[in-house]
Amino acid sequence: MFSLRTPLRRTILNSAGAIPKRHITVFGYTQAKALIFSEYGQPKDSRLHSHSISPAHGDEITVRFLAAPINPADINQIEGLYPSKPIFTTALGTPAPHAVPGNEGAVQVLSVGSSVTDFTPGDMAIMRHTAFGTWRTHATARSSNLLKIPKSPSVITPLQAATLSVNPCTAYRMLKDFTPLQPGGWFVQNAANSGVGRAALQFGRIWGLKSVNVVRHREGIEELKRELIELGGGGEGGAVVLTDQELADPEVQKGVVDRMGGKGAMLGLNSVGGKACIDLCKLLDTGGHLVTYGAMSKKPLTLGASLLIFKDLHFHGFWVSRWSDQHPAEKEAMLEEISRYISSGELKDVPMETTVWKRDTKEEELKAAIERSTQGFGGKKQIFVFEDE
Repeated sequence: MFSLRTPLRRTILNSAGAIPKRHITVFGYTQAKALIFSEYGQPKDSRLHSHSISPAHGDEITVRFLAAPINPADINQIEGLYPSKPIFTTALGTPAPHAVPGNEGAVQVLSVGSSVTDFTPGDMAIMRHTAFGTWRTHATARSSNLLKIPKSPSVITPLQAATLSVNPCTAYRMLKDFTPLQPGGWFVQNAANSGVGRAALQFGRIWGLKSVNVVRHREGIEELKRELIELGGGGEGGAVVLTDQELADPEVQKGVVDRMGGKGAMLGLNSVGGKACIDLCKLLDTGGHLVTYGAMSKKPLTLGASLLIFKDLHFHGFWVSRWSDQHPAEKEAMLEEISRYISSGELKDVPMETTVWKRDTKEEELKAAIERSTQGFGGKKQIFVFEDE
C-alpha cells in the first residue's frame, strides 16, 4: 500500500535491478546540477548550481539529460537578445528567480507519475519547444515538453538526437517551403560550414539538387572545400564551394551563374547578412527567393532597389521555432524522415567537440566549452555530454 505522501510512479532501474543510488536520497529526491543565471548578460556570468528534484507524481516525468549542444541561440538567450525567453523561477531552490540556459537536448526518462501514459522509463526524448533549459543534469518535465524518439526502425544516438531539432529542421524547411525545387535545380547559400549549411548540402544531395556554397576564407580552406564538396555529392554532382572573398569578384559571380546554366538559382539561404548577403543575391535568378535565418555578421541587410525592381527578388525570414510550434504534426513527420537519413548514414553528423559533464565536473570546464562556442572558425559544435556514474 502507498500512503498519500508516497506518489505512485514507475522508475528506471539500473543493471542490478535497483534505483541508481548515486543521485537519489533516502527520501527519493534526485540530486541535480544546472548552469543558471539570474539576469540577462554574458554567458560567463552563469554559475553551476546544485539542487534536489522531488519524486515524479501525477503528470510529472523525471528525466536525466544525455546531451545538450551549445547553439548561438543559447548565447543570445542569455544575453536577452533571443525572442524565446527562459522562465526565471525559484523552483531550483535559489532565493531569487533564476533560469537555466539551453534550448536543445536529448533526455532519458527515469521515472513517471501515475497519470503519465505516453512515456515509460528508459524512453529517449528531445525537447518539444524552445526555452526548456537544457544545460543541466536532470529535470522535471511533462509530456507537453517532450517528443519521444522511437526505438525503431531508425536508431540514432543521443548526440544525434540532441542536435536533431534545430539545424537539420531549419535546412529541411527552407529547401521545401519557399519555392519548388526540382531534381537538378540549384540553390545557393552562405555559412555553408554551419550546422544548417551542412544539412542543406546533404539534403540537396539526397534530393538531387545542386548547390553553390559560400564559406569565409580561413586557414585550411582547400581541405574544407573538399570536405563540403564531398558532402554535397562531389564537384561533378553539382556542389560548388567558394569563399566570400572569391564571390566578391564579379568575374567569379559570372562564372558561377554560367555554371548554373546562365540563369542563376531560384533559392538562396542567408545566415550572414551585410555584403555577403548582397553577393549571394547576385547569384539568384529573376523572381528568386532569399530566405534569411541568421545574422552572423551582425550587419544589416541593405538591399539595392534594382534587386527588387529589375530582378523581382522575394525576401523572407525563417525561424524554425515558430514553424515547429505552428506545425506540430508536420514536425514529427519531418523528424522521423530526418532520423531515417541519419540512421542510414545519408545525413552525416556535424563535427563536434564534447565536454563531459559528470557529478564532479567543475564550473570552469563548462564555461570553457561555452566560450569555445563563441569563437570564430572553431569548426566544431560544442556539446555537453552527461555521464550518469
